[in-house]
Amino acid sequence: MKDPRFAEHLAVFADVVRHGSFSGAARRRGQTPSAIVRQIDALEYSLGVPLLVRSTRALTMTDAGQRLFERAQPLLDQLADTHAEVAAFDGAVTGTLRLACFPTFGKRYVIPAVERVMVEHPGLNVELDLTERLADPVLERLDAVIRIGRLADSTLIASKLADQRRLLVASPDYLARAGRPSSTVELRDHRLIDKLHGADLLGWKDVHATDGSPHVVSRMVFRCDDFEAMRLAAMAGMGIAFLPDWVVGPDVFSGCLERLKLGGERWNAEPSGIWMLRALAQPSARLRVVSEALRDVIGTPPLWTAAAL
Repeated sequence: MKDPRFAEHLAVFADVVRHGSFSGAARRRGQTPSAIVRQIDALEYSLGVPLLVRSTRALTMTDAGQRLFERAQPLLDQLADTHAEVAAFDGAVTGTLRLACFPTFGKRYVIPAVERVMVEHPGLNVELDLTERLADPVLERLDAVIRIGRLADSTLIASKLADQRRLLVASPDYLARAGRPSSTVELRDHRLIDKLHGADLLGWKDVHATDGSPHVVSRMVFRCDDFEAMRLAAMAGMGIAFLPDWVVGPDVFSGCLERLKLGGERWNAEPSGIWMLRALAQPSARLRVVSEALRDVIGTPPLWTAAAL
């Protein structure tokens, strides 16, 4: 028996599998669990085979369900992408914008931009994933992600929002107590603040490389995976931090932190960037207006660049 709602029921089935339960899919789709169950029942009836093994503990897929999910997922993704690209020509700023970026950048710059757009376009909803991980706009069905640093080769479409420079900074109180280093070599005698879980965006090794030392043992007295916390540690006088200008530029301008221009800041010879990446060739109207608002918030030149000079 041919099911006229096969595509709709297939999307519901994919949501059930992705969320691991009828209730999870129901929350995602704004329906009741019983409505989700009825749609799965209809799909199984139309196909003539069971797709899920249901128990009080969990749902598991049958072999037929596994094959259907494997074939359905890319098809549903292509349908969603086609819908988004065609709908982008409408120009209406409505629906849900899904965006991922680093927590500090999102709180400082993305939220003010989103606020402006939502005032002008009340039909817009926003889901902002503040995360340190590298979110994938294709796998996670995001409109865009904001990445910071040097980009790896990718099929994603990138647009540059601004340059990023990395600054050595310390509080005036710390420098008064510990002395002001005159070279990168002298940093090994200072208390340093480092990025936890890798230094992919910062890289103390880039600073130490300017003095010709392949390996330098420094005293990392405070390590954290949050830029804002590292900034606060530097302002509290815990040590010298190596942070992006968009994090500490305003503090340098206000005098709360002092910039240490050691070694000519050779690590900034080729500034890295702040990028917005998307998967679709045609951005949605909501992504376009948020991107424009974000550029306005950042400014030209970026407000943190002027502040850190």
